[in-house]
Amino acid sequence: MNALLWTLQGSLAAIFTASGLAKISQPKARLIASGQTGVTPFPLPVIRITAFCELLGAIGILLPRLVGVAEFLTPAAAAGYAIVMVGAIASHAYLREPRNVAATVAIFIAAVTVAVGRALGV
Repeated sequence: MNALLWTLQGSLAAIFTASGLAKISQPKARLIASGQTGVTPFPLPVIRITAFCELLGAIGILLPRLVGVAEFLTPAAAAGYAIVMVGAIASHAYLREPRNVAATVAIFIAAVTVAVGRALGV
């Protein structure tokens, strides 16, 4: 189970690092053109704040467990990602994008798995 959680943590960190870097550095139109259509309903300041949170989460989902300090931050970061994914699911559903909804649900499930697993001390 520990190996699964580490794999999910690494995957989530990679996904959200890439997404956060794109959202923090690119204009909204370019994000949409590159496939991040879930940002469509949101104003740019919300996109930038979300990007910052995604990048902080990438640190929080890996670093505390790696160094053994403030390990409660790992499940908290994973729970934060799950909350972000609820918004993304709603956004993609509103835009009638079933493939994006499915992908986002998979990320949500990974985040919840890490949050629960690490909160239980696995």
